[in-house]
Order: sequence, then structure tokens, then C-alpha cells
Amino acid sequence: MPDTQVSTRKRGVPVAGHDAAQNHAVAGLEVHKREVVLGGQPFGNAGAYEKIAGTIRFAADPAHPLHRSITDIGLASKNAAGRVEFAGDFYLLKPVDLRKGNGRLLLDVANRGRKVALGVFNSTPRVPDPATPEDFGNGFLMRRGYTVAWVGWQHDVPRRDGLMALDVPRARGVIGFIRCELRPNTHAETLPLADRYHVPHPAVDLADPEARVTMREHAGAAPIELPRSSWRFPDPGHIEVVGGFTPGAIYDVVYRSADPPLTGLGLLAVRDTAAWLRWAPAASGNPCAGALERAYLFGLSQSGRFLRHLLHLGLDEDELGRMVFDGVIPHVAGARRGEFNLRLGQPSLNATDSVGSLPPFDDPAQLYRLRRRGRVPRILAINTAAEYWRGDASLIHTDVEGRRDVQPPEFLRTYLFAGTQHTPGAIPPPSSDPNTGGRGQHRFNVVDYAPLLRAALVNLDRWVSEGVEPPASAFPLLADATAVAAESCGSFFQSLPGARFPDRINRPSRLDFGPGISEGVADYPPKVGAPYRTYVSALDTDGNEVAGIRPPELAAPLATYTGWNPRHPEQGAPGDIMSMMGSTFPFPLTRAERDRSGDPRPSITERYPSRAVYLERVREATTKLVAARHVLAEDVDAIVERAGRAWDWVHAEG
Repeated sequence: MPDTQVSTRKRGVPVAGHDAAQNHAVAGLEVHKREVVLGGQPFGNAGAYEKIAGTIRFAADPAHPLHRSITDIGLASKNAAGRVEFAGDFYLLKPVDLRKGNGRLLLDVANRGRKVALGVFNSTPRVPDPATPEDFGNGFLMRRGYTVAWVGWQHDVPRRDGLMALDVPRARGVIGFIRCELRPNTHAETLPLADRYHVPHPAVDLADPEARVTMREHAGAAPIELPRSSWRFPDPGHIEVVGGFTPGAIYDVVYRSADPPLTGLGLLAVRDTAAWLRWAPAASGNPCAGALERAYLFGLSQSGRFLRHLLHLGLDEDELGRMVFDGVIPHVAGARRGEFNLRLGQPSLNATDSVGSLPPFDDPAQLYRLRRRGRVPRILAINTAAEYWRGDASLIHTDVEGRRDVQPPEFLRTYLFAGTQHTPGAIPPPSSDPNTGGRGQHRFNVVDYAPLLRAALVNLDRWVSEGVEPPASAFPLLADATAVAAESCGSFFQSLPGARFPDRINRPSRLDFGPGISEGVADYPPKVGAPYRTYVSALDTDGNEVAGIRPPELAAPLATYTGWNPRHPEQGAPGDIMSMMGSTFPFPLTRAERDRSGDPRPSITERYPSRAVYLERVREATTKLVAARHVLAEDVDAIVERAGRAWDWVHAEG
């Protein structure tokens, strides 16, 4: 059994051979701003907090055995000491008096340059520079004494709106092909050669005869190559199509770019920031010197896939051989990784038919380097229904052929948050999602899984610090028929008045990017084989998912909640599932309404004689989740209060 014991290091007491060792991986921190937040308002026993913003500078050893996997690191310029230099934006929230903190670092891997940990753990809006009481929400992380850190790790994030980026060297003189996927929601003549707002890899030749563009009308359509006369590069960073791009269509642009940034250095930036905060002495400028006993790593969505990539490469260990992270939460990452260590990589890319969809997928195979090393962090792999419905999440717990269950290794727990979408839902649901710019055909999913996530962090900390095993893994299984093909759920939703079941279920395909992919160099277009066999959770008689952890909204339901929502017809390809968002289908209010519409589900009044009875059912269901350690006792009243708002919203909508 791998050694999963954590360090017994005490705050302020150096570990032999660690703090005494000289480590040049972090060259220094330039502080641009340091101030107390909220005028010194205390967060419980942790007291007042302060924020520190600046630039952190790195100097990595390109010859270190761990760094051989970093694509093109040998082509980067080096300083006089033979090290590769790079620098990232830095941000820290910590107790003013670190002795009042809990000795835990939570490093939140920025999502496309944005801070996310406060949003999901403290239930706040996402802001670049938290400054108001609303920005700290319920204060969960602060009340518990966490030091929370962020570092820019992504080279193609623009420096605007408080986004966090990383400056890296380039492999000068290298020219290669890149594939850019574009899917507009509105009509446009010109689009950037990038994912959303990111900085493009510029085309080297605007008239390049080897550049090509293909288009698919929807996710299931065969690609059609567009004639060169129908499109052009108006400048190195944009592409223009004659007559404009078709909303909802998927365009693949393959072209040549030069001097690729060293994308993989972002993996080292995250690792070395945490190692420096945890172990560097005060003389190095470390604002947390001697105060951190544990380090936890959190990533959501894109940054969750980043964590899977980091763990897959075994880069949770630093140059001095220290296991930097005691616990890791790759959240809503599914079974994918990404272009986080690829020549001309796009770390933001979320395309299914990409390098991020290469095996190994299942966790024992994906983490083979850690298992071989014999020292592993504790890991909680958490997904929502949305990652299952996008067609890949079940691959983390089945074999690659999708024919048998694969149990997680002993140092990992796998959870499905049943009936949820990619991010926590809101009441009322928004009419459009600012992250995707998309609209769905149904109301978005309103289930708030943030209480489950808070409990998961507490469980991880107890696992690391006290050896208390967290709740058992909970996910769909082939063995008990709770894992089913997504298409099998269609009959239920086709019987639901007003529901539009997706026409197509997207699944990752077997891909071959050529022999250079093992060195981080891809051939385009890839050879595409058969899709993988994947699954979702089976449904109960209300259409709600039966597998995984069922939040209070499913245990005492007012609606059917899904991890899918078809694209709106105005945005094209209405039979495709839109990215990340789920649906809410409220139950009929009365038996008469149910009979009129032909809804197969019992009405709300048939289930709950009154609002008070409904709230009592919610409290009972939540209390059971507290006993199972999936919800914290401190969240019960807030969950019941929110359930009351859900009751009012459903009745107002009805």
C-alpha cells in the first residue's frame, strides 16, 4: 500500500533537510499592494485578514529529472545559473496574525485567470480583488483560518480586469501547427484565433497555403472543408469567413504559428508557489514563513483538468523531492486533462476532440506515476451531472472499453453531485450564462452544491490531518445498473410536457495525434476513431439521478434537475447540449394541472400539503446528509432558508 502519511511538521519547526536546503525555484516576490481587508473586521477566531498582491518570480532547473516532461524546456533561454526564468501574478489572503490561522494553505488554481475559491466555498460573486463584505460571502474559508493563494499560471490570459497571468519564455525559431476550435453563439464576420478572450497564437503567414478550415453544423456532423477563397486571416490574430460564421456551427482552424510559449511552465508555477509559501524562510520574503503545516490544491473546471494533468505528470513534487500538496480537489474536471504542456498549447481550450481527451482516463491508470513513487496526496475527485452528460466523466471509474467498473485507489474518493450543473445554481436562474454567453431551451439548474463542497474540504482536511476516512466514493456503477447510457433517459423526458431531450450525446473519440505527442508535439488534424462508451446516472420516477451524493434539492424535490440543457435555437445547433449548464423542470403545482398537462410526476400539493411541511422535509433530508458527513451542521439553516426561496420561486413561476 502506498505511503499516504502526511508530514508531522509543526508550525515554526523546520523539517530536517527541507527548510535548511537552498531552493532557487522561487527567485522572489515583489509586493505591489498589502492591506488589511474590511477595515480589520475579524472572521471569528481567525481574526482580521490581509491581502497581498504582487509578482512572484521563478527560476526552474531545466535539467532536473522532474522537468524533462516540460515540453521545450531545453529550448528556453537560461540565466547565468543555467535556470529558466518566468514570472506570474500573485495574490494572497491570510490572517493578519498567522498564529490565529489553521496552518492550512489552500492554493486555488485560477480558472482562465479568475479566482474561484471564494465563489464556491464562500458562496460569493467572482471578483478579482475582494474588498466588500459581499465579496467574502459567508466567510467560510476565513472563519476556518485558511490562507488562500493564487498565482498566474496561464500565458495566454490577457492582463485586464484583474485576470492573473504568467509570463514565460518562448522556444525561439520553432514553427508548428496549431488547431483552434471556434463555436460562435451569434453571427460574426471575424473571430479571434483563440478560445474566448484569450491571447491568440499569431499566424506566421496570412496567405499560408497549408492552413485549413473545416466546419461541422453540429456536434454529430461530419466536417466539411471550406475552400480557401471563403475565408482569410485579416491579421495574424483573427480569421474572417465570407458571409460570416454560422451560429452554433463548430469551426476547426489549423494554421502555423511560431516561437511557442512554454505552456508547461504553468505547472511548475503552481507547484513552486505552494512550496515556497510552505517552506521558504522569512528572509526570502515569504509572508507565511513557518506558519503552514498543510497545503491543499483546488481547481474547478479548466483548472480541475489542470490538476489532473499535474498529478498525471507527478509534478506535485518539487525540486528538493518534497511532496508539496497533502490534498488535492480536482473539481468538475471529468476524465480529461488539457493542452497544459503542449507545444503551441491553448490552456483554455475546452474542445472534446483535443489533446485533453487522450487516455489514460481511469484514476488508477491516470495516477500511475504517483503510485509508482509510493507517496501520494489524498485526492477528492468531484464531478456534477454536467460532466457525465458531456460524455466523459464516467471514464474515471470504468475501464477504457466501458465494460466494467474500476474502483478508485485507496488514497482517492470519487463523487458525483447528483442532479447538478457545472457550477452551483442560483434562484432565480439566470436567463443567460456570462461564462459561455449561451442560452438554453429550459430554465437553468437551480441546485446549489456549495454546501456539499464545503463539507468535502472539511473531510479532506480531517483525512490528511487526523486520518479520519472520508465518506465512501459515490458514483454510477455498472454492477448495480445505476450507470446507464445517456440515450436511455430520453423516454422519460420525451413524456415530460415542454421538455426537449438532446438530439445528440457527445462522447470523446479515440484520437491519434501522431508519434510526437509523447514529447508534447501534436500532428493536425488527428486521426479520429470510434467514440468511447460512457454513462450517466440512472433516474428515479421523478427523473432525478439516483447515483452519487443526492443534495437536499433531490432528497426533497420540487422539480426534476438535470446536468444537460439543449442549445437555444437562436444560437444554432439546438439539438446539441450547451456547455456546462443544466435544466430545472418544476413539478406541476396541483393534481388538476398535472392531469391537464399529462405530466407523469406527482404534483407539489400531492407531495407537500404546505410550505411548512416541505421545509420540514428539507430539514430532515439535510440532517441525514449531516450525519453522512456530506453537509456541515452550520449550513442546515441556510439550506432550509434557500429551500423556502425555491418554494416561492416555483409557485411564482407556476
